[in-house]
Amino acid sequence: MLIGHITAALEEVAPVALQEDYDNCGLIIGSPADECTGVLVTVDVTPAVVQEAIDTGCNLIVAHHPLIFRGIKRLNGSTPVEQSVKKALCGGIAVYACHTSMDNAPGGVSHKMAQMLGLENTRVLDPQADRTVKLTVFVPTDHVEHVRMALFDAGAGRIGNYDSCSYASEGIGTFRALDGADPYVGTVGETHYEPETRLEVILPQWRRKSVEQALVQTHPYEEPAYEFTPVINTSLHSGCGAVGNLPSPLQPLQLVEKVKNTYSSPVTRCSAYPSDAPIRRVALCGGSGSFLIPKAIAAGAQAIVTSDTKYHDFLDYANTILIIDIGHHESENCTKEIFYNIIKEKFPIFAVRYSQSDINPINYL
Repeated sequence: MLIGHITAALEEVAPVALQEDYDNCGLIIGSPADECTGVLVTVDVTPAVVQEAIDTGCNLIVAHHPLIFRGIKRLNGSTPVEQSVKKALCGGIAVYACHTSMDNAPGGVSHKMAQMLGLENTRVLDPQADRTVKLTVFVPTDHVEHVRMALFDAGAGRIGNYDSCSYASEGIGTFRALDGADPYVGTVGETHYEPETRLEVILPQWRRKSVEQALVQTHPYEEPAYEFTPVINTSLHSGCGAVGNLPSPLQPLQLVEKVKNTYSSPVTRCSAYPSDAPIRRVALCGGSGSFLIPKAIAAGAQAIVTSDTKYHDFLDYANTILIIDIGHHESENCTKEIFYNIIKEKFPIFAVRYSQSDINPINYL
């Protein structure tokens, strides 16, 4: 089993292309061609976590937070990050980060939080835009099905809960093969008229390479005519945050207690809810999600569960929505289970361990 096999399984669920521009997801340390001896899943990479990987024989750490987030100008061990990098390099430990790529992935962090809280009819709170392209290709009519299926197999034609989506229209293509060409049909030097089908499929932009390879390999023409064009729309399935409904309404204090128990948060910071009316609709965002409060209000949420909310956010929205602020680590601790399940589902007998050294750096006194 190679490290690249493990990271590919993670990227099937959370492609690096879904990350935010400021982030640093992917394989940060190590080579995908190296043999993998075991995986340690964690929220953070610290010197203690790296040492645990060494001690347990796991040469791949899969973390939520990137070990290297900002540029490192020196590597002399003066900071915990530098110590972790140095220890990983010396110990032969690869480090992979699945941060905002997993935040934005369909069924990602916030959706896991929603599942844990028991929300129903959950949807993305802040959908991503401009992450889709359309492929248009002209195919000899008697080869359309062969090409179409190859494109589907490569990841094209998926729209939400539907796959094998395409559109086809018939027409006549013309071309003239010049000297040096080896045409599939027609004669060099003569204009040829061929019944062709204009085939159109959409795909995530990160699937473009595999789809293009499938097209070139299966298209009968020596020089197939095709183009990729951006699709300016909003995805309903990838993006940040989640919003859904509780099965039964809860009083504000009941919801706060449920949140504390669900995410093992000893305390919460809460705004003064404007009324005692039962709460049914709840928004969530793992990590620092206060920027989504206006989106939550627009989505009809009566409460939002997130972390790192600033004082002025409580001040500005106290009379509009119940803010339930749990710890950052508590809100993202579920990522370890997400990573574990992805790897175990793909490689059932492979060694995957939960880090015992990954602990919340914040103590509540």
